[in-house]
Amino acid sequence: MDKRSKIALYSIGAIIVLLMLAEVTKPKPLNWRNSYSAADKIPLGCYVLYNELEPFTSRTIETSDESLYERLKDFPNATNKTLLLINDYISVEEEGSNALLEFVENGNTVFISTNYVYGAFADSLNIEIDRDYDGFFKDPSKSIFTNKTLKANERLFRDVIENSFFTSIDTSNATILGYMIDENKIRKEVNFTKTPFGDNGGAFYVHSNPFAFTNYHLLNDKADYAATVLSFLPKNNSILWDNYYKSGRKVIKSPLRFILSSPALKWTFYISLLGLIIFVIFKGKRTQRIIPVVEPLKNSTVAFTQTIGDLYYQHGDYSNIIHKKITYFLEFIRTTYYLETNEFSERFIQKLAVKSSNTVQDTKALIDLITFLKSKNNHTEKELIALNKQIEHFTKNTI
Repeated sequence: MDKRSKIALYSIGAIIVLLMLAEVTKPKPLNWRNSYSAADKIPLGCYVLYNELEPFTSRTIETSDESLYERLKDFPNATNKTLLLINDYISVEEEGSNALLEFVENGNTVFISTNYVYGAFADSLNIEIDRDYDGFFKDPSKSIFTNKTLKANERLFRDVIENSFFTSIDTSNATILGYMIDENKIRKEVNFTKTPFGDNGGAFYVHSNPFAFTNYHLLNDKADYAATVLSFLPKNNSILWDNYYKSGRKVIKSPLRFILSSPALKWTFYISLLGLIIFVIFKGKRTQRIIPVVEPLKNSTVAFTQTIGDLYYQHGDYSNIIHKKITYFLEFIRTTYYLETNEFSERFIQKLAVKSSNTVQDTKALIDLITFLKSKNNHTEKELIALNKQIEHFTKNTI
């Protein structure tokens, strides 16, 4: 190798080393994932709140990493406890809902801060939380209290906010503790309520702005608002912090988690794996067979689909084609956006528009066309072309 080649080789090696160093030393991008976990120090974690809970109770602080049903069955007759559920959505299974209602009926307190709430307990309390996607979904909003003496602790949330509010409350039982208003004070919605439950002094405190309790806002002049919200809770109760119903909950996703969780199964797996490796080593030394080349099967699906489509089109069976396109499109909505297509309500249209990155007007136009075509028995070629164009326009942001 001559001198010029060595210089070129060394230069390339130096460049590769510098690129590797730059990649290793570059700062990590900020993680804006919704977490609400007590262990996460990212902007939308709850590390700060969890470590500052001591002033809000004169008793102990516990952490729960289990479902409500599994955790609350350990406290069948517990009293003087406060359960904190903070997440962007709270979805509790039926057994957990029953355990939660019994827990509060015994005289305990549950504080929930979430953008969405689902479960039998929500139906029992007649509460529903939603967002107005056509209104001030992420616009600046001010969270205020009904008690005017707490005005100094009200705060304006300008960013990192999704404005959720109550669309249904039990007006005969619930007490409104707070509102959210837009920056121009034109719109006012309920965002904090107290609902007594049972005959032993238990209550649900439900709040619709979980972002207020994240590290980002607590470290940016919003700590007084969060502290005021939590000050409504009984101070003589011990606090049970939920770490299970969290978007940032640490979950072992390995398919071997069940095997590795049992010592007997774990050692059986390791011994079997070691025996398999030894078998492959000795078997590989004894026989080395030639692996025949197998030609992959040709994919004729596209050609077959084209032929069938041409057959329908040439025979003018537009109704059959329209029916199949509608069926396929609705299945696409169910599997891609996880929405039920049994009823084309205004709520369904708004959710579909948001999830598909389309406007509400375009989404409504397509749904109206589908509804109209499904009501007819005979169809024309123009209707088929119009349906196809609208579906292609609607799905261009997804496919």
